[in-house]
Amino acid sequence: MSKVTGIIPARYDSSRFPGKPLIDLAGKSMIQRVYEQCQKCNTLDKVIVATDDQRILEHVELFGGNVAMTKSEHQSGTDRCAEVVAHYDDFDYIVNIQGDEPIINPQQIDDLVNFITKDKTRAIATQCGAFADLRDVQNPNVVKVEKKDDLALNFHRNVPENLKSKTIYHHIGLYAFKHETLKQLCLLKPSKNEQLYSLEQLRWIDHGYPIHICLTKFKNLAIDLPSDVDKILKLL
Repeated sequence: MSKVTGIIPARYDSSRFPGKPLIDLAGKSMIQRVYEQCQKCNTLDKVIVATDDQRILEHVELFGGNVAMTKSEHQSGTDRCAEVVAHYDDFDYIVNIQGDEPIINPQQIDDLVNFITKDKTRAIATQCGAFADLRDVQNPNVVKVEKKDDLALNFHRNVPENLKSKTIYHHIGLYAFKHETLKQLCLLKPSKNEQLYSLEQLRWIDHGYPIHICLTKFKNLAIDLPSDVDKILKLL
């Protein structure tokens, strides 16, 4: 039986919304709400918050969560996850869970874990789905994925003209990795495509690592800006 850990990277110094993990959402912090949703999963053996800030560390400890302090210079959540799992040899798979989705559905995480673990050739998996708002197809802040069967062919911020008539999916930034693969990814040098489009998953593709795609029906609601808080409060 595979052992799986879910890791929630949580930075305090977000450029667009500083202190975001600790904002109050109807009596609980955002990071606590994400953590509690993860605890409802059937496939996660352990949940860990990975942070670089003492305030977040102390807060997670206060509500009884598992938390690990990581370096501040990490450029991505993937690197932060890799630092944490370097201290664990008993986990077969790691799920990188966004720390700004306080109402993420636990079934969505379970679906991704079941997808990657049922086929041992899958070392990296992520999710995509239909666009909730067709205007997002033209929004460069919304990442799109071009796929064939269950493999990602490319990731885009702007949809190329030759793909306008083809099916493009909304990429959802939930990732699952084999333990060894996650360690390898963090040793790769940045690729030109990654630097050009600011998408770290292009580095993996450019270095020959297949990314498997799991379709999902769930729509993800994240808090990116202070203006997003009200829509989450209404749902809570």
